[in-house]
Amino acid sequence: MTESSHFLIKNIGTLVTMNQDHEVLTDAWVAATDGMITAVDQGPVPVQIGEVPVEQFTVYDAADCLVLPGLINTHHHLFQTRTRAWRGAIDSELFDWLKTLYPVWAELSDDDFYRAAVIGFRELMRSGCTLTTDHHYLFPTGASPHLIDITIEAAAEVGIRFHPTRGSMSRSVKDGGLPPDSVVQDPETILADSERVIGKWHDPKPGAMVRIALAPCSPFSVSDELMRDTAILAREHGVRLHTHLGETKDENDYCHDTYKQRPLDFLESVGWLASDVWLAHGIWFTDEEIARLGSAGVGIAHCPTSNMRLGSGVCRVRDLRAAGCPVGLAVDGSASNDSSNLLAELRQTLLLHRVTGGAAGMTVNEVLEMATLGGAGCLGRTDVGAVEPGRACDLAVFDLEAVGYDGADDPVAALLLCHPEPARAVVVGGNIIDIS
Repeated sequence: MTESSHFLIKNIGTLVTMNQDHEVLTDAWVAATDGMITAVDQGPVPVQIGEVPVEQFTVYDAADCLVLPGLINTHHHLFQTRTRAWRGAIDSELFDWLKTLYPVWAELSDDDFYRAAVIGFRELMRSGCTLTTDHHYLFPTGASPHLIDITIEAAAEVGIRFHPTRGSMSRSVKDGGLPPDSVVQDPETILADSERVIGKWHDPKPGAMVRIALAPCSPFSVSDELMRDTAILAREHGVRLHTHLGETKDENDYCHDTYKQRPLDFLESVGWLASDVWLAHGIWFTDEEIARLGSAGVGIAHCPTSNMRLGSGVCRVRDLRAAGCPVGLAVDGSASNDSSNLLAELRQTLLLHRVTGGAAGMTVNEVLEMATLGGAGCLGRTDVGAVEPGRACDLAVFDLEAVGYDGADDPVAALLLCHPEPARAVVVGGNIIDIS
């Protein structure tokens, strides 16, 4: 990673800004100081940018490249990179898939969690991702109680911007939940460590490299009391809330049998129907529920590959966005996606929704919005997601001369319509990251 207080990327073949006017610039350049963008323009670079002579900038030449805001991954389970394509769970739907893998995950070591995070981060960055969250809800009895810290240290090693969630599971099989006793914690331990993690790691400042959210796993692995107490704690400290909801029909049945409510009614009953919440999946919502989610400003992390892989269903992305929900894109865990390639997820989103809605059912620009501004909206961040002054200098650089884009007429559409090529580089906070 190359560090400098001043950074300049120039000769950009095509720059997708995602700014208010959604400008696409040619022969463009972007300048940043202390990790934040100070200027964006086209044509020759001036001899001085602001009050700083251009000679003081670290310069990256992006000739023949497409540059866009760093992609944002809004839902992941990094530890699952240790169990890709796991025998016995290859053809299972969600509940059976979980029951198969919980005992395997219970045996993971601290080294497994660290290596899984590093591998997941590197794979994400090779696909143009500069900011990711992680829903870490698994705390095996024999592992460190500070697994969130381990993933944060891994993020610092590779240089990615990170928004981990301190997840939790408290309802085991003996309590009517799905997970075994070996991977759950009691509510007192969960809440105490949640407060510790926030105090140690959460940074609310613009351009922060680490922010924290709190994330009880799902209605079938925590109690309603823990959901309520977690929301109270999160709001006391000004951090966001995250959970799985509306992923499968089985979840609907579980909530009806356990809580005598549909999942969204359960969510509202515990104080979670609010704009500081984003949900993973959000597939099985009715028209009325989508309207309620939109009115509340609840975000949705759309995970198309995982949903297809587990046969869960298709999220109604356009309806949710039209209702007022921020919608971001996500790779989900690498044992239900078996990959952490976020660019591939953009392509999957485009193609999946064209299968269900026709060729006009999803556009390239809609997908790019979800992967950048939508992701920023889910995470409650106004300092990322676009290339404009005042935002963090997080960029994804793709080589349009790569063999997979050869012959492409529209460089922006090529990024989604052609088979995904690895990024040439990513820039995080004005630092060029080695993604080889």
